[in-house]
Order: sequence, then C-alpha cells, then structure tokens
Amino acid sequence: MDLDIRLVRYFVAVADELHFGRAAAKLYISQPALSKQIRKLESEVGTQLLVRDSRHVELTARGEHFLVDARQLLALADRMRRPPETNTVRFAHIFELDTSRQVADAFSREYADVQLIERSMDSARQLDALLSEQLDVAVLRVTPKMLAERPTGWQRRLLRLEPMWLVGRPGDEPRDSVSLHERPVEVFADTAESGLYNVHGEYLAAFERETRVALRWLGNPGTFQHCLAAVRRARDSAFTMEFESYAKRYAEAGIPAHRPMELQPAYPWWVAWREDNASEATAAFVTSAQELSERNGWLQPSVGGTPLWLPAGDPGVLEQRSS
Repeated sequence: MDLDIRLVRYFVAVADELHFGRAAAKLYISQPALSKQIRKLESEVGTQLLVRDSRHVELTARGEHFLVDARQLLALADRMRRPPETNTVRFAHIFELDTSRQVADAFSREYADVQLIERSMDSARQLDALLSEQLDVAVLRVTPKMLAERPTGWQRRLLRLEPMWLVGRPGDEPRDSVSLHERPVEVFADTAESGLYNVHGEYLAAFERETRVALRWLGNPGTFQHCLAAVRRARDSAFTMEFESYAKRYAEAGIPAHRPMELQPAYPWWVAWREDNASEATAAFVTSAQELSERNGWLQPSVGGTPLWLPAGDPGVLEQRSS
C-alpha cells in the first residue's frame, strides 16, 4: 500500500486538534475538503481512524496506533527533505517549571556553539515527540504506563526528585513546616473525569489514594502567574501543593511556602533520548544534564528527616534502589 504523505499530515493535524475546523484552518484548506481527505485515507488503510459527530472528534483504537506510526513516518519524511543538523538540540519545557530551563542554561554555558530549539509540551506529548523524532531530548516524568507501552527505542536516566511544598495564603505567618491535615490541600490539576487528565494528575491521584489526604482539584490554569492570581483571589483557608520551583516564586511574591510535616512528596524528572540518536550534541546535552543533577544534589533532596514519598511502583523508586 502506498500512502499519500499529504493525507497522513492531514490526519495528524486532526488528531492533534480533535476538531476539524481548527485543523482545517491550520492546514489552510476548507473543512469539507479536509473531511473528504480523511475519508480517503481511511479507505486506503481499510479501517476507521476517527469517530466524529457534530460535537466531538475522537481517535479509534486503530487510530491511536496509526497516529504513533504516522508521526514517525512524517518525521522520517521531513528528515529526508533536509540536510542533517548536527549542531542543534531540540527539547521541551513543561510550563514554567525550572528543571529543563536549568539544564538548558548549564548546557548553553558549556556549549555556546550549539543551537537549542525549545518547545512547550507535557510529559506524554514529549515522549510521543521524542519517538517520532520531533525532539532530540525529553525532560519529563516517566510512568509505568509509558514503559509498558513503549518498552524499546529510548533510554532514560533519573534526573531530579523535586520536592512538593505547601503554599499558604497571603498574610500567613512563615513557618518551616506545616501538617498536611491542618487545612484542606488544593492542587492545580485536572481530574480523571475532566477529559484533561495527564501525567501530573496521575501523580497527584496516587498521592491522594496512598496517603488518604483528600485533595481539592482546581483545574490547570497553566502559567505561574495564573496560579499566583488564583491563590491571591482565594477567600478560604487552604494550602496549595506545588513544585519547589513554583513554591519559591510564591515566597518571593510574599506568600509563605512550607515543607509538609508528615512526609515529603517528590516529583521525579527524567532525561530521555532515542536509542538511535548518534548526535554528539544530544549526547553532550544528556551528559551536561546528569552533571548538573549531581552538582545540585537533585537525587538527594534536603527533606529535613521527613520520609520521601513517591507513588508505589514509580520507576523513580526502582531507579533509586538500583543506583
């Protein structure tokens, strides 16, 4: 079967947007024409890839698998059209969390002649982009599901165990630590029922389930400034559980941040790369990231004697035991 690359690109655009109108605008074609081309692709592959009605678009099970192959095919086609770029590294950030930014800063100081091409993606999207050759390096949370579904083709190293802190309210007194049971605990994340559930949400759901600390799920405002505004608007008494890199920014804005008293949740960040990536620049980026981790003591965070917590079965637990 000879696939039309153009049709594959159309399918990926619809799969990314899950909306024919937005995908059509992105592709600069009409929506009826796009629908016709997707039907043509489905006819070529002999199966339905998308379920659509007047309200929503979803991938079928076959469509999910086809999407993985489609991204790899497009990445290969794009690579064949252009000369190899040996002096660039493509990687991504997750919102304004600072692990990947610190890695990029350290690498750029040492390798000023290498161009960094930066994007913004969550963990799951980063892994998809890495394996479809849209990224050279991923800085992400690795989950058991990722390892089960993508057991080969990539390598990874645990980079950082970032402590999670409890952010108070404007006017609170600064304290070194507070109890997880003193006030309600809020999180900026989406529940499994929201349809926007992601790897961060999975981590928080495991925390809620295993520690029996009930969480208030507030949705995901996105950037730090939106989160800060939401905390400032709040009228009731609660703590917001946040990454250490965000917690320090709340403190700089005058809102106290405290360590949890009973246990110290830690969010595991990994650096990952493709097994077949022979780029010297990528190898240097990975090495630089691991050296930064060692210098900063990222794998031995200061927790003041409080037990460190990670979800049961988290790959980070297994990595620690083997190191």
